[in-house]
Amino acid sequence: LAQLGTSEEGLAPAEASARLARQGPNALPAPPGRSVVRMLASQFTDVMILVLLGAAGVSLAIGDATDAVAILAIVVLNAVIGVVQEYRAERALQALQAMAAPTAVVRRGGAVDTVPADGLVPGDVVLIEAGTIVPADLRLIDAARVRIDESALTGESAPVEKTIDPLVAPVSHVSDRRNMAHKGTVVTYGRGVGVTVATGPDTEFGRIAALLDGDVTRTPLQRRLADFGRRLAIVVLAICAVVFTAGLLRGEPPLLMFLTALSLAVAAIPEALPAVVTIALALGARRMVQRQALVRRLPAVETLGSVTHICSDKTGTLTYNRMRTERWWCDGVDTGTPGGHGPWERLLLGCILNSDARPQADGTLGGDPTEVALRAGAEAAGLDAGALLSRHPRIAELPFDAERKCMTTVHRDGDRVSAWTKGAAEAVLAQCTREARADGVHPLDLESALSAADRLAADGLRVLAVAERSWDSLPETLSRETLSPDAVERDLTLLGLVGLIDPPREAAADAVATCREAGIVPVMITGDHPLTARAIAARVGIAAAEAPVLTGEEVDALSDEALGERLTRVRVFARVAPAQKLRLVAALQARGACVAMTGDGVNDAPALRRADIGIAMGITGTDVAKEASAMILLDDNFATIVGAVREGRRIYDNVRKFIRYTMTSNAGEIWAIFLAPLVGLPIPLLPVHILWINLVTDGLPGLALAGEPAEPDIMQRRPRPPDESVFAGGMALQIAWVGLLLGGLVLAVQAWATARGLAHWQTMAFTVLCLSQLGNVMAMRSERQSLLRIGLFSNPWLLLAVAVTFLLQMATIYVPALNPIFRTEPLTAGELLVTLVVSSGALMAVEAAKWMRRARES
Repeated sequence: LAQLGTSEEGLAPAEASARLARQGPNALPAPPGRSVVRMLASQFTDVMILVLLGAAGVSLAIGDATDAVAILAIVVLNAVIGVVQEYRAERALQALQAMAAPTAVVRRGGAVDTVPADGLVPGDVVLIEAGTIVPADLRLIDAARVRIDESALTGESAPVEKTIDPLVAPVSHVSDRRNMAHKGTVVTYGRGVGVTVATGPDTEFGRIAALLDGDVTRTPLQRRLADFGRRLAIVVLAICAVVFTAGLLRGEPPLLMFLTALSLAVAAIPEALPAVVTIALALGARRMVQRQALVRRLPAVETLGSVTHICSDKTGTLTYNRMRTERWWCDGVDTGTPGGHGPWERLLLGCILNSDARPQADGTLGGDPTEVALRAGAEAAGLDAGALLSRHPRIAELPFDAERKCMTTVHRDGDRVSAWTKGAAEAVLAQCTREARADGVHPLDLESALSAADRLAADGLRVLAVAERSWDSLPETLSRETLSPDAVERDLTLLGLVGLIDPPREAAADAVATCREAGIVPVMITGDHPLTARAIAARVGIAAAEAPVLTGEEVDALSDEALGERLTRVRVFARVAPAQKLRLVAALQARGACVAMTGDGVNDAPALRRADIGIAMGITGTDVAKEASAMILLDDNFATIVGAVREGRRIYDNVRKFIRYTMTSNAGEIWAIFLAPLVGLPIPLLPVHILWINLVTDGLPGLALAGEPAEPDIMQRRPRPPDESVFAGGMALQIAWVGLLLGGLVLAVQAWATARGLAHWQTMAFTVLCLSQLGNVMAMRSERQSLLRIGLFSNPWLLLAVAVTFLLQMATIYVPALNPIFRTEPLTAGELLVTLVVSSGALMAVEAAKWMRRARES
């Protein structure tokens, strides 16, 4: 109080206003908002988009306004979808943030008043009680049984008992600051008074938020496409130079070769790629919302398909953040289902009587989570809590005290009076001299009781002991005025032990198992106790029961090299501070991992930001965690991530399918024009033919590939290495040979037609190239599975796109008005039949190659 120039009466209102003007509001600095114009401008910074804009300029230069308009339309569509998605996500976050605008009850000038929390200043005296969200960092000066849920900051699910006593020695971890109440935490029990010592960015909450500064990690798909765009730009320039020079050396007209070279350059660019990627991501994001996952940044949908490690917080992510009775020890029996007579009845009765948990209006139990769990456990065993509380009215109590580590309530027990004590096992056992058994009361076997408590604790349970002491009548020492621990909490009879835990979510184990099957390494990083962390990790399958656990202090003691080595073996990290979480994520990334980080607390936010994809909890997550994330789980269900992983892999598969299809098709055009003069044939295609094929075959069929269903084995594959090229897995070789095949089919039909003196040879070559690409797109639906196995109708949009493209190509041949535009002539029935048969060669060849691949692998 003296250091802050205040008193227990609080600051004078005028002084509070002056300090507010000097210190600034008790709020975190708001991130600079992005206007719609800035969002739109950011969509045009990608290399691929710049290449496309160049292609549109070339198209205009050679007089092909249609193709230029098509390219620009695709680029604009890509930008609009990106802006809409980003704008909607930001609006959703603003709505979430608006839900958490707490007020504060302060004492100023001796009067109690309610003020907006952002108006607090250092020196303000703040009153807190159960249900209060702590509005600033407070040094407590009065604490009546105050317990605070600090899980948002520390990851510990059990509320922390607070005191006003000075700390014996400086402590580094937030959970050890027993005389402090931190901004953003929640008071679950009791009431207290604290003096504000830090506000806004100076709070623990604010310091963690400051770690969020820095660039957002680009997704693997963004990195791959940027690299692809740069390489493609070089290839396009090379194509222009080679084709133009080769044509001049052969004596072709310079103007024709210039237009042909530019047309091929435009054709080589898969202008539909940004649209395919954006549409695939947008459709994926839409499916994700239906599955309770809100995507904040569109490319994040695909990133999960590349994830090699999922670093998960424990509390509220893998668990419910809700305590539950797990094990009971009574009468020498260790069980998960309490029940019986004698000491069992007394143990369950004690769990109800020594509890302030009470039913709420909505029918749920309210109060301290530990007491709620004890009462719920007793009721689940068949006891009627309401009737027992009426039959055994409370007449006195000794509140929980951090020094005594126990709580006692005194009740009428028929003609007798009984005191019920519960608390930390070692504290209660130290005051017991007897223990209740089925055949009566016996001297306490302390060694056996301590051994049972140790077994429960070793399983990661929070262990409480319950004991009682009875009197024939109410002694004077048990009156409310004279009740003292020395008089009551001694010579107790032990009834039993209760082990509590924040249980894992029902679907968590299945989700972890699926991740393992998909080759993803799950890692737990939590601020909770090592034993508790290991117990939950063992239950959900992240690590074995005897697996090593690394604490935050041990992480700090390791060099970067040593930490990287430990990360290959350790899957559970406990008592981890925010900066240490950040270091662990960075260490994994340094070893080439693609990291997803899940979490809900403020303490998770820096790591969420640094990770390749941050996934925040939508229900229990703090605003800072949501702001730092790329995806929000609306149902707080870890299992939802599995669906996102599947969706991400499907999207990347479809992007690769499109690239493989469009690049093989474009390569076919290049090979046909480049090789024709070498085999003594005239150039088979005019610039208008190239641009038309590029427009119709890359357009509708290519876009329809974005909706291709997931392949059956998609979740049995290993994750893709984050630095893997988009052409990995033999794609470059396939592009080369399929492209050469397509070019060869064009030249074959051209040679056949010219040898027979057919006047329509160029129309036939034009049609063969167009239709063979339609067969190619059907074959490219899977790298391994046959078209029949996939099912011809499993992607109806692609089937429709192929049909529409076929009709459009037929229109260029048989609609008289289009013949002069496309330099085509109607084909006879025989000529058309030949083109159809030859065009099917691409589909047959690719299917045969897949059959041979399956045969080799089997």
